[in-house]
Amino acid sequence: MPKSKNQKLKLLYLRKILLERTDEKHPMTLEQMEEELEKCGIHSQRKSLYRDLESLREFGLDIVRCRSKTTSYFVANRGFELPELKILADAVACSRFITEKKSAQLIEKIGKLASSPEASLLKRQVFVRGRVKTQNEQIYYNVDTIHRAIALKCAVAFRYFEYCVEWGSPDHWSKEYRCGGKKHIAFPYALVWNDENYYMTAYYKKYGGITNFRVDKMEGIEILSPDAFQKPEHLSFSPAEYSKKVFGMFSGDEQRVTLRFDNSLLGVVLDRFGKGVEIRRANGTNFLVSFDAIVGPTMLGWIFEFGSKVRVIKPESLARELCRMSEEQLSIYSLSGAESTANSQGGTLTK
Repeated sequence: MPKSKNQKLKLLYLRKILLERTDEKHPMTLEQMEEELEKCGIHSQRKSLYRDLESLREFGLDIVRCRSKTTSYFVANRGFELPELKILADAVACSRFITEKKSAQLIEKIGKLASSPEASLLKRQVFVRGRVKTQNEQIYYNVDTIHRAIALKCAVAFRYFEYCVEWGSPDHWSKEYRCGGKKHIAFPYALVWNDENYYMTAYYKKYGGITNFRVDKMEGIEILSPDAFQKPEHLSFSPAEYSKKVFGMFSGDEQRVTLRFDNSLLGVVLDRFGKGVEIRRANGTNFLVSFDAIVGPTMLGWIFEFGSKVRVIKPESLARELCRMSEEQLSIYSLSGAESTANSQGGTLTK
Protein backbone atom coordinates (compact mmCIF):
# COMPACT_ATOMS: atom_id res chain seq x y z
CA MET A 1 0.00 0.00 0.00
CA PRO A 2 1.47 3.41 -0.97
CA LYS A 3 2.33 5.67 1.93
CA SER A 4 0.00 8.58 2.64
CA LYS A 5 1.27 12.15 2.83
CA ASN A 6 0.87 11.99 6.63
CA GLN A 7 2.94 8.83 7.04
CA LYS A 8 6.08 10.76 8.03
CA LEU A 9 4.07 12.32 10.85
CA LYS A 10 3.02 8.95 12.26
CA LEU A 11 5.06 9.19 15.48
CA LEU A 12 3.79 12.68 16.19
CA TYR A 13 0.15 11.66 15.63
CA LEU A 14 0.60 8.56 17.80
CA ARG A 15 2.07 10.68 20.60
CA LYS A 16 -0.86 13.12 20.33
CA ILE A 17 -3.40 10.28 20.44
CA LEU A 18 -1.80 8.70 23.52
CA LEU A 19 -1.58 11.99 25.40
CA GLU A 20 -5.14 13.05 24.58
CA ARG A 21 -6.97 9.73 24.80
CA THR A 22 -5.24 7.61 27.44
CA ASP A 23 -4.70 7.58 31.18
CA GLU A 24 -4.65 4.88 33.87
CA LYS A 25 -8.41 4.38 33.68
CA HIS A 26 -8.57 4.66 29.88
CA PRO A 27 -5.85 2.51 28.27
CA MET A 28 -5.81 1.88 24.50
CA THR A 29 -5.18 -1.35 22.58
CA LEU A 30 -3.05 -1.58 19.45
CA GLU A 31 -6.21 -2.08 17.40
CA GLN A 32 -7.67 1.14 18.77
CA MET A 33 -4.43 2.96 17.97
CA GLU A 34 -4.61 1.70 14.40
CA GLU A 35 -8.20 2.96 14.08
CA GLU A 36 -7.29 6.41 15.42
CA LEU A 37 -4.30 6.65 13.08
CA GLU A 38 -6.52 5.66 10.13
CA LYS A 39 -8.76 8.65 10.97
CA CYS A 40 -5.66 10.82 10.54
CA GLY A 41 -4.97 9.26 7.12
CA ILE A 42 -2.12 7.08 8.40
CA HIS A 43 -1.93 3.33 7.75
CA SER A 44 -0.13 1.27 10.39
CA GLN A 45 0.64 -2.33 11.25
CA ARG A 46 1.01 -4.01 14.62
CA LYS A 47 4.75 -4.66 14.23
CA SER A 48 5.43 -1.04 13.37
CA LEU A 49 3.34 0.16 16.33
CA TYR A 50 5.52 -1.86 18.74
CA ARG A 51 8.57 -0.08 17.31
CA ASP A 52 6.81 3.29 17.46
CA LEU A 53 5.84 2.83 21.11
CA GLU A 54 9.40 1.88 21.99
CA SER A 55 10.70 4.98 20.15
CA LEU A 56 8.31 7.18 22.12
CA ARG A 57 9.50 5.58 25.37
CA GLU A 58 13.12 6.29 24.45
CA PHE A 59 12.10 9.88 23.70
CA GLY A 60 10.78 10.19 27.26
CA LEU A 61 7.03 9.48 27.06
CA ASP A 62 6.01 7.39 30.08
CA ILE A 63 4.03 4.65 28.30
CA VAL A 64 2.82 1.79 30.51
CA ARG A 65 1.69 -1.58 29.18
CA CYS A 66 -1.07 -3.35 31.08
CA ARG A 67 -2.32 -6.88 30.51
CA SER A 68 -5.72 -8.35 31.28
CA LYS A 69 -7.75 -10.11 28.60
CA THR A 70 -6.06 -7.82 26.11
CA THR A 71 -2.84 -5.85 26.09
CA SER A 72 -3.30 -2.11 26.23
CA TYR A 73 -1.21 1.01 26.80
CA PHE A 74 -1.55 4.40 28.48
CA VAL A 75 0.54 7.46 29.34
CA ALA A 76 1.21 7.41 33.08
CA ASN A 77 3.19 10.54 33.91
CA ARG A 78 2.46 13.65 31.84
CA GLY A 79 4.08 16.38 33.96
CA PHE A 80 0.99 17.41 35.94
CA GLU A 81 -1.20 15.09 38.00
CA LEU A 82 -4.97 15.62 37.87
CA PRO A 83 -5.15 16.97 41.47
CA GLU A 84 -2.48 19.54 40.57
CA LEU A 85 -4.44 20.63 37.49
CA LYS A 86 -7.59 20.95 39.61
CA ILE A 87 -5.75 23.31 41.95
CA LEU A 88 -4.56 25.43 39.01
CA ALA A 89 -8.03 25.50 37.44
CA ASP A 90 -9.68 26.40 40.76
CA ALA A 91 -7.18 29.23 41.27
CA VAL A 92 -8.03 30.63 37.84
CA ALA A 93 -11.77 30.26 38.41
CA CYS A 94 -11.63 31.93 41.82
CA SER A 95 -9.38 34.82 40.77
CA ARG A 96 -11.44 37.99 40.61
CA PHE A 97 -8.81 39.82 38.56
CA ILE A 98 -9.28 37.39 35.61
CA THR A 99 -12.44 37.99 33.57
CA GLU A 100 -15.03 35.26 33.05
CA LYS A 101 -14.09 34.95 29.37
CA LYS A 102 -10.35 34.69 30.02
CA SER A 103 -10.92 32.26 32.92
CA ALA A 104 -12.79 29.90 30.59
CA GLN A 105 -10.00 30.11 28.00
CA LEU A 106 -7.26 29.43 30.56
CA ILE A 107 -9.12 26.48 32.09
CA GLU A 108 -9.56 25.06 28.58
CA LYS A 109 -5.78 25.26 28.08
CA ILE A 110 -5.10 23.71 31.49
CA GLY A 111 -7.36 20.84 30.46
CA LYS A 112 -5.09 20.09 27.50
CA LEU A 113 -2.36 19.11 29.96
CA ALA A 114 -4.52 16.10 30.89
CA SER A 115 -6.17 13.33 28.91
CA SER A 116 -9.59 14.07 27.40
CA PRO A 117 -11.47 12.00 30.04
CA GLU A 118 -9.60 13.78 32.84
CA ALA A 119 -10.14 17.17 31.21
CA SER A 120 -13.91 16.55 31.19
CA LEU A 121 -13.73 15.84 34.94
CA LEU A 122 -11.80 19.06 35.36
CA LYS A 123 -14.49 21.10 33.60
CA ARG A 124 -17.29 19.56 35.64
CA GLN A 125 -15.61 20.46 38.94
CA VAL A 126 -14.73 24.06 38.11
CA PHE A 127 -17.44 26.72 37.96
CA VAL A 128 -16.72 30.19 36.59
CA ARG A 129 -20.05 31.62 35.53
CA GLY A 130 -21.74 33.74 38.18
CA ARG A 131 -18.61 34.34 40.26
CA VAL A 132 -17.59 37.92 40.99
CA LYS A 133 -15.11 38.84 38.24
CA THR A 134 -13.43 41.96 36.94
CA GLN A 135 -14.96 43.54 33.84
CA ASN A 136 -11.66 44.78 32.41
CA GLU A 137 -10.64 42.48 29.55
CA GLN A 138 -7.27 44.27 29.31
CA ILE A 139 -5.99 42.99 32.67
CA TYR A 140 -4.41 39.87 31.17
CA TYR A 141 -2.22 42.04 28.96
CA ASN A 142 -1.73 44.69 31.67
CA VAL A 143 -0.02 42.09 33.85
CA ASP A 144 2.30 41.07 31.01
CA THR A 145 3.20 44.69 30.21
CA ILE A 146 3.97 45.49 33.86
CA HIS A 147 6.14 42.37 34.18
CA ARG A 148 8.14 43.48 31.14
CA ALA A 149 8.53 47.00 32.55
CA ILE A 150 9.85 45.59 35.84
CA ALA A 151 12.34 43.38 33.97
CA LEU A 152 13.48 46.34 31.83
CA LYS A 153 13.56 48.68 34.87
CA CYS A 154 11.42 51.21 33.06
CA ALA A 155 8.50 53.39 34.13
CA VAL A 156 4.99 52.97 32.76
CA ALA A 157 2.32 55.48 31.73
CA PHE A 158 -1.37 54.62 32.09
CA ARG A 159 -4.85 55.94 32.68
CA TYR A 160 -6.50 55.08 36.00
CA PHE A 161 -10.22 55.00 36.73
CA GLU A 162 -12.72 54.48 39.53
CA TYR A 163 -16.33 53.30 39.25
CA CYS A 164 -19.05 55.85 39.95
CA VAL A 165 -22.85 55.76 40.08
CA GLU A 166 -24.64 56.80 36.90
CA TRP A 167 -28.35 56.04 37.06
CA GLY A 168 -28.98 56.84 33.41
CA SER A 169 -26.63 54.10 32.16
CA PRO A 170 -27.78 50.48 31.54
CA ASP A 171 -25.76 49.11 34.48
CA HIS A 172 -26.18 52.23 36.68
CA TRP A 173 -22.42 52.76 36.82
CA SER A 174 -19.65 54.20 34.67
CA LYS A 175 -15.90 54.79 34.70
CA GLU A 176 -14.50 58.06 36.00
CA TYR A 177 -10.88 58.68 35.03
CA ARG A 178 -8.57 60.34 37.52
CA CYS A 179 -6.78 63.55 36.52
CA GLY A 180 -9.31 64.10 33.75
CA GLY A 181 -8.04 61.10 31.81
CA LYS A 182 -4.41 62.25 31.75
CA LYS A 183 -1.87 59.46 32.04
CA HIS A 184 -0.15 58.68 35.34
CA ILE A 185 3.56 57.88 35.31
CA ALA A 186 4.98 55.44 37.86
CA PHE A 187 8.02 53.22 38.30
CA PRO A 188 6.83 49.63 39.03
CA TYR A 189 8.65 47.47 41.58
CA ALA A 190 6.38 44.46 41.86
CA LEU A 191 2.99 42.91 41.16
CA VAL A 192 1.22 41.88 44.36
CA TRP A 193 -1.80 39.60 44.62
CA ASN A 194 -3.82 40.73 47.64
CA ASP A 195 -7.41 39.99 48.65
CA GLU A 196 -8.16 38.41 45.23
CA ASN A 197 -6.91 41.42 43.28
CA TYR A 198 -3.69 42.27 41.46
CA TYR A 199 -1.88 45.47 42.43
CA MET A 200 1.09 47.24 40.89
CA THR A 201 3.35 48.50 43.66
CA ALA A 202 5.31 51.46 42.29
CA TYR A 203 7.13 54.69 43.04
CA TYR A 204 4.73 57.54 42.23
CA LYS A 205 6.37 60.95 41.93
CA LYS A 206 3.14 62.83 42.73
CA TYR A 207 3.06 61.26 46.21
CA GLY A 208 6.84 61.15 46.56
CA GLY A 209 6.85 57.52 47.65
CA ILE A 210 5.50 54.00 47.19
CA THR A 211 1.84 53.53 46.29
CA ASN A 212 -0.40 50.82 44.83
CA PHE A 213 -2.60 50.75 41.74
CA ARG A 214 -5.27 48.12 41.06
CA VAL A 215 -4.25 46.49 37.78
CA ASP A 216 -7.85 45.95 36.64
CA LYS A 217 -8.42 49.74 36.93
CA MET A 218 -5.50 50.57 34.65
CA GLU A 219 -5.92 51.19 30.93
CA GLY A 220 -3.66 51.98 28.01
CA ILE A 221 -0.43 50.95 29.75
CA GLU A 222 2.74 51.76 27.84
CA ILE A 223 6.38 51.20 28.78
CA LEU A 224 8.48 54.37 28.71
CA SER A 225 12.09 54.54 27.58
CA PRO A 226 14.73 54.11 30.34
CA ASP A 227 15.67 57.79 30.27
CA ALA A 228 12.06 59.07 30.29
CA PHE A 229 11.65 58.74 34.06
CA GLN A 230 14.18 58.12 36.80
CA LYS A 231 13.29 56.94 40.30
CA PRO A 232 15.24 58.35 43.27
CA GLU A 233 18.51 56.41 43.65
CA HIS A 234 18.24 56.28 47.46
CA LEU A 235 14.87 54.50 47.33
CA SER A 236 15.12 50.76 47.98
CA PHE A 237 12.24 48.30 47.88
CA SER A 238 11.74 44.75 49.16
CA PRO A 239 8.43 43.15 48.03
CA ALA A 240 8.54 40.62 50.88
CA GLU A 241 9.07 43.25 53.59
CA TYR A 242 6.53 45.62 52.05
CA SER A 243 3.78 42.97 51.89
CA LYS A 244 4.16 42.38 55.65
CA LYS A 245 3.47 46.04 56.41
CA VAL A 246 0.54 46.62 54.09
CA PHE A 247 -3.09 46.04 55.05
CA GLY A 248 -5.43 45.85 52.05
CA MET A 249 -2.86 47.55 49.77
CA PHE A 250 -3.66 50.91 51.36
CA SER A 251 -0.81 53.38 50.87
CA GLY A 252 0.14 55.73 53.70
CA ASP A 253 2.68 56.49 56.42
CA GLU A 254 4.55 53.64 58.05
CA GLN A 255 4.34 53.46 61.84
CA ARG A 256 5.48 51.15 64.61
CA VAL A 257 2.39 49.45 66.02
CA THR A 258 2.03 47.43 69.23
CA LEU A 259 -1.15 45.43 69.82
CA ARG A 260 -2.26 43.30 72.76
CA PHE A 261 -4.14 40.15 71.73
CA ASP A 262 -6.15 37.59 73.62
CA ASN A 263 -4.32 34.23 73.61
CA SER A 264 -7.13 32.72 71.51
CA LEU A 265 -6.04 34.92 68.56
CA LEU A 266 -2.54 33.47 68.24
CA GLY A 267 -3.49 31.62 65.04
CA VAL A 268 -4.85 34.84 63.52
CA VAL A 269 -1.59 36.67 64.30
CA LEU A 270 0.57 33.90 62.83
CA ASP A 271 -1.59 33.80 59.68
CA ARG A 272 -1.18 37.54 59.20
CA PHE A 273 2.47 38.11 60.19
CA GLY A 274 4.09 34.70 59.83
CA LYS A 275 5.76 32.47 62.38
CA GLY A 276 8.81 34.72 62.55
CA VAL A 277 6.89 37.51 64.30
CA GLU A 278 8.09 38.40 67.82
CA ILE A 279 5.51 37.53 70.47
CA ARG A 280 5.87 38.77 74.05
CA ARG A 281 3.89 37.70 77.11
CA ALA A 282 1.60 40.42 78.51
CA ASN A 283 -0.10 38.35 81.23
CA GLY A 284 -1.71 34.95 81.59
CA THR A 285 -4.40 35.58 79.00
CA ASN A 286 -2.81 38.07 76.59
CA PHE A 287 0.32 38.55 74.46
CA LEU A 288 1.92 41.56 72.75
CA VAL A 289 2.99 41.88 69.11
CA SER A 290 4.94 44.81 67.63
CA PHE A 291 5.35 45.38 63.89
CA ASP A 292 5.85 48.10 61.29
CA ALA A 293 2.68 48.80 59.34
CA ILE A 294 1.13 51.28 56.95
CA VAL A 295 -1.83 52.46 58.99
CA GLY A 296 -5.05 52.98 57.06
CA PRO A 297 -8.76 52.15 56.94
CA THR A 298 -8.20 48.47 56.13
CA MET A 299 -5.97 47.96 59.13
CA LEU A 300 -8.50 49.72 61.37
CA GLY A 301 -11.22 47.44 60.04
CA TRP A 302 -9.02 44.40 60.68
CA ILE A 303 -8.56 45.43 64.32
CA PHE A 304 -12.32 46.02 64.68
CA GLU A 305 -12.99 42.40 63.61
CA PHE A 306 -11.73 41.09 66.95
CA GLY A 307 -13.65 43.44 69.22
CA SER A 308 -12.51 43.42 72.85
CA LYS A 309 -9.93 40.68 72.17
CA VAL A 310 -7.41 43.17 70.81
CA ARG A 311 -6.23 46.52 72.16
CA VAL A 312 -3.94 49.14 70.64
CA ILE A 313 -1.00 49.94 72.92
CA LYS A 314 0.94 52.15 70.48
CA PRO A 315 0.72 54.58 68.78
CA GLU A 316 -1.79 56.74 70.60
CA SER A 317 -2.93 58.27 67.30
CA LEU A 318 -4.17 54.84 66.17
CA ALA A 319 -6.06 54.33 69.43
CA ARG A 320 -7.69 57.77 69.07
CA GLU A 321 -8.73 57.02 65.50
CA LEU A 322 -10.36 53.77 66.61
CA CYS A 323 -12.27 55.70 69.28
CA ARG A 324 -13.44 58.22 66.70
CA MET A 325 -14.62 55.47 64.36
CA SER A 326 -16.42 53.70 67.21
CA GLU A 327 -18.29 56.87 68.17
CA GLU A 328 -19.18 57.52 64.54
CA GLN A 329 -20.59 54.01 64.11
CA LEU A 330 -22.47 54.29 67.40
CA SER A 331 -24.14 57.51 66.26
CA ILE A 332 -25.21 55.90 62.97
CA TYR A 333 -26.73 52.82 64.59
CA SER A 334 -28.27 54.48 67.63
CA LEU A 335 -32.01 53.94 67.97
CA SER A 336 -32.90 57.50 66.98
CA GLY A 337 -30.60 57.31 63.97
CA ALA A 338 -32.07 53.99 62.88
CA GLU A 339 -35.63 55.37 63.15
CA SER A 340 -34.68 58.39 61.04
CA THR A 341 -33.15 56.15 58.39
CA ALA A 342 -36.15 53.85 58.28
CA ASN A 343 -38.58 56.78 57.98
CA SER A 344 -36.55 58.45 55.22
CA GLN A 345 -36.70 55.20 53.20
CA GLY A 346 -40.41 54.75 53.74
CA GLY A 347 -39.92 51.78 56.05
CA THR A 348 -40.64 51.01 59.67
CA LEU A 349 -38.36 49.93 62.45
CA THR A 350 -39.36 46.89 64.49
CA LYS A 351 -38.41 47.25 68.16
